[in-house]
Amino acid sequence: MPRSDEADAVRVLVVDDHDLFRTGLRRLFGQADGIAVVAEARSGDDAVRRAAELLPDVVVMDLNMPGISGVEATRRLLEVSPHSAVLMLTATHDEEKVLDAVLAGASGYLLKDAKLSEILRGVRAAATGQSLIAPSVAGSLLARLRRHAPPARPTQEAPVLTPRELDVLRLLVAGCETIEIGRRLHLSPSTVKHHVSSTLEKLGVENRVQAAVMAVREGLVGDEA
Repeated sequence: MPRSDEADAVRVLVVDDHDLFRTGLRRLFGQADGIAVVAEARSGDDAVRRAAELLPDVVVMDLNMPGISGVEATRRLLEVSPHSAVLMLTATHDEEKVLDAVLAGASGYLLKDAKLSEILRGVRAAATGQSLIAPSVAGSLLARLRRHAPPARPTQEAPVLTPRELDVLRLLVAGCETIEIGRRLHLSPSTVKHHVSSTLEKLGVENRVQAAVMAVREGLVGDEA
C-alpha cells in the first residue's frame, strides 16, 4: 500500500527520447516532496498510450522526438486524458514551436537549461491549473503575437468579461501567477482562482496560457499590465 504522502503526490509522466535526461528528471522528482513519477515514455506515441492507462496529473513533455512531435503528442494525449496538464520541457526557443505547443494545450513551457527549482515549480504550477513559461521565451512569444495579431473582433462578438475578469486577464498576459495577481488586485487566492476559472470558461480555452494567447491575438486587453 502506498504511503499517504505518496497517494497525495502529483503523479508525473516523463516523456523524452534521451535516456540520460529521463533518468535525471526521475531522480530530481524522486527527491522532491509531493511529486511521484508514475511512468516514463521514450516517444510521443508511447506517451499517449501511457497517459491513457495512467491518467497522470502532469506530463513533462519533450518537443522534438522520433515519430510524432511533442506538439502532436500533447494534442492526442489531452484527448485521452483531458484532466492531465502538459509541461513542455525542451531545448528550443523557436517562437513558432512555442506557439504551436501552447495552442495544442500545453500548460507551460520551460527550457532544459532551467534551474532545477524552476522545473519543480513548473510541475507544481501545472498540477494546480497554473502556467509557467520561461521568461526567455515568454516575452518574444507575446511580442510575436502582438505583431501578427489580427484586428480586434467587433465588440458584439467578443466574450463578455467583467471589469475584474479583464483585470485578471491582463495580468495573465503579463505572466503573473495567482499570488501575484492577488497582491496587485488586493484579492484572496481563492477569489483569483474563481475569476480565472470564469474567464477561461467565457473564452472557451483550457488553461491560462491559452487565455493569454487568445487575449493578445483577439485584442481583448491592452498593454498596460
